[in-house]
Amino acid sequence: MINDLMGFEAELRGKERSQGTREQYLRAVARFLTDMADAPLTHEAVAEWRDGLLREGYAAATVNAMVAAVNAYFDYLGCPELRVKAIRVQRSAFREQARELTREEYERLLDAASERLRLIMETICSTGIRVSELRYITVEAARAGEARISLKGKLRTILMPCKLCRKLLKYAKKQNTASGEIFLTGRGKPITRRQIWAEMKALAKKTGVEATKIFPHNLRHLFARTFYRVCRDIVKLADVLGHSSVETTRIYLITTGAEHRRALDKMKLVI
Repeated sequence: MINDLMGFEAELRGKERSQGTREQYLRAVARFLTDMADAPLTHEAVAEWRDGLLREGYAAATVNAMVAAVNAYFDYLGCPELRVKAIRVQRSAFREQARELTREEYERLLDAASERLRLIMETICSTGIRVSELRYITVEAARAGEARISLKGKLRTILMPCKLCRKLLKYAKKQNTASGEIFLTGRGKPITRRQIWAEMKALAKKTGVEATKIFPHNLRHLFARTFYRVCRDIVKLADVLGHSSVETTRIYLITTGAEHRRALDKMKLVI
């Protein structure tokens, strides 16, 4: 199998894939190339690799993400015959309790976080932006009360709460940041997704919140559920989140198993 990760990354850049997507695809393809190093490369072998990931305990969604990356790599190499299908998964009617971040847990995380991390978490959770979109949170955006985000060929405007803007400007002034991105490292470089992830995970031991609930994208989910409870407008929520399809937004609004069970109990159909 040809190992051309540099060329593949250039291809992804040319297609304007986000940095997060590029990193995810490259990790998946690197894993695939390592696993298949001594195996004959056939469609059947690739399918067996996919099924082997499931046997190892990977979630179907994770396997499908890796399959999407490997299929894109096959397209890049001009070997579409090696592409395999994703695992078919029936949409769940409820979300796992172990991954549902509650408002109370969110507040515990904020209390235990450093000043910068706390503000990053509040920014994501109060606006619904992706962690990759933090670079659009600038001094200028905080002054204007809105951020213009350009990602995946789409441009959208995100309104920012007044209290958040005040906190952002106060933090920027403290850091001597007169313009541009607000969230920077000690060396003045933009903070990376990996740094944010690692800092958030370190809060698990301090707070007692399950590590499975602590990741940046879960803050976006909390925003979505809270926003929907307030406005009850899924189309507006889809626009705010930057979703092309309301079907994607519906995933964010799936209730937990506990909430689903309470709804069943309220039906009182067991006589």
